Amino acid sequence: MVNGPVLDHSQAQSLWQVWQKVAQAYPQIIALYDPHAKPEVQYTYGELLTKIAQFGAGLRSIGVQFQDKVALIADNSPRWFIADQGILAIGAVDATRSSQAERQEILFILENSDSTYLVAENLALYHKLLPELQSLPIKTVILLSDEPAPQGGYNFQEILARGASQDLGNPPITKDTLATLIYTSGTGGNPKGVMLSHGNLLYQITNAPEVIRSRPIQAGKKTLSMLPTWHSYERTFEYFSLAQGVTQIYTNLRSIKKDLTTHRPHYMVAVPRLWESIYEGIQKNIREQPANKQKLIRFFLNLSHSYIKAKRIWQGLDLYDLEPSPLKKLGAGLRMVSLWALHKLGDRLVYGKIRMATGGNVQFIVSGGGSIAEHLEDFYEIIGIDILGGYGLTETSPITHVRRPERNLRYADGQPLRGTETRIVDPESRQDVPVGKQGLILIRGPQVMQGYYKNASATAKAIDPQGWFDTGDLGWMTKQGDLIITGRAKDTIVLTNGENIEPQPIENACLRSKYIDQIMLVGQDQKYLCALIVPNLPALEADGLLPPDSQLEKVQAELNQDSIRNLFKEELNREVKQRAGYRPDDRIANFAFMTAPFSIADGTMTQTFKIKRNVVMQKYAEVIAQLYSNQQPN
Repeated sequence: MVNGPVLDHSQAQSLWQVWQKVAQAYPQIIALYDPHAKPEVQYTYGELLTKIAQFGAGLRSIGVQFQDKVALIADNSPRWFIADQGILAIGAVDATRSSQAERQEILFILENSDSTYLVAENLALYHKLLPELQSLPIKTVILLSDEPAPQGGYNFQEILARGASQDLGNPPITKDTLATLIYTSGTGGNPKGVMLSHGNLLYQITNAPEVIRSRPIQAGKKTLSMLPTWHSYERTFEYFSLAQGVTQIYTNLRSIKKDLTTHRPHYMVAVPRLWESIYEGIQKNIREQPANKQKLIRFFLNLSHSYIKAKRIWQGLDLYDLEPSPLKKLGAGLRMVSLWALHKLGDRLVYGKIRMATGGNVQFIVSGGGSIAEHLEDFYEIIGIDILGGYGLTETSPITHVRRPERNLRYADGQPLRGTETRIVDPESRQDVPVGKQGLILIRGPQVMQGYYKNASATAKAIDPQGWFDTGDLGWMTKQGDLIITGRAKDTIVLTNGENIEPQPIENACLRSKYIDQIMLVGQDQKYLCALIVPNLPALEADGLLPPDSQLEKVQAELNQDSIRNLFKEELNREVKQRAGYRPDDRIANFAFMTAPFSIADGTMTQTFKIKRNVVMQKYAEVIAQLYSNQQPN
């Protein structure tokens, strides 16, 4: 590693200028390394700059011009990064999505984005998009693989070869120049193209170092890349870390646990599901230890839990008591001192070994894409791994808030980046609410998107004339400026693996079953979807499954017999899987029968008979908690 200075990119007008500066500072440091490629792939920063220039110049040589749209439909790899930055280096715009996305979604993106060139993962993706692809205005197809390209197209090596004797031209890129279209779910079912400029992305690169100024990233240290690289969260973190000369190592879900111990990263970004998976693995390992050893480990964990709780109060970092009385603070301080030696002994005997599951070198990890469960926050603090939780959306490129190492307020979502303004307003009146009160979160700052591509009405709905972006999320602010997310004003459910689930289409599919009268999906910040179901009693009676004239609140025992529950499982599985665009994350893993229907009278439905999701979540919180109380779904 190199103890070089934090590189200042504040004067850059384009991302290409960032890579020029890093390559000049650290030409021999490994930038990208993929140990899982066959054969392994690695590029130094000097080599990476050359490849980006060659790819961009190669595109320019086949006719790609300034602000042309280039669809980049591919997955994590060094070649993705080279293609992405080659496109942006000549001032073109890439429209990104995974090659694993549903076929019709990719075709919609190709058409909606006005793409005239397609950079595809491989030949299989090209064939997947036929024959509709031939009716789109795609001039040329470029494969990221080395397979023979379709007629009139090129593969990766051929584009590099063409660009080796060309240059990037002199594209008039400024911070206002459109860089990318990242497609996100739309309320009508079709995704919307989020327009992010070079300035949006550069804002993240230049302001993220301020977050970790007490522990600056050092060139040559390692980070693991696992999340989809085309997604704004992973993509921006990669830009930021690579802009400081870090070595990025590619991994995947199958290899992540082994790669953590093999490559021993210093930094990482992921969704809560990863930290949950590591935690579950550690708990499994503890359960397999001899009884006496298990007892000792539990003793230290319980003791250290008391220690960190006291420490938070002493530091003024207890979210539920941010302004403790002097007496309470003194008591917490004394409790800290009394537990300190045993906590350190636990660290030497237990926690240090547990940390090795992450390689033992982790300085901090960044978590987004959903809130982290409180027990996970506590556990990682106990064992000495700092999780810096953050908040943001694709429309904010994405980071707006993130916790700092020096103010790591657990259960919160961090403080704003420099230049980011936050308002908490009443959802109806749009008037500011008092500090500490829940409301709708509005954001204004240099990271807010330019708008939704070719969708002026959606843009106007999302961004008001004063530049405030409506996040659609609910939350509150502390006096110290920490943001706490409490729910989503929008209906989207975000699982702990970062997947966004639109519930309405799935619910509509389930309502095709004659046995289901009403249904509402739940699962925010959980591993899987569950459902609250109001069964259709007459249909069950007609099939002889319930006695005549059954009343919902009186037949719960009958409804929860194995035969009826198995029937509903089959109904849910069939209807969900038959829905167009089905994904494995759409599966409903568990459900509960309601003792009363959702209605206007009890406040769980609007006047237009729409379910009030937030009201239902609050009213049936215990029922929902019970659905997730088991280790495995039903």
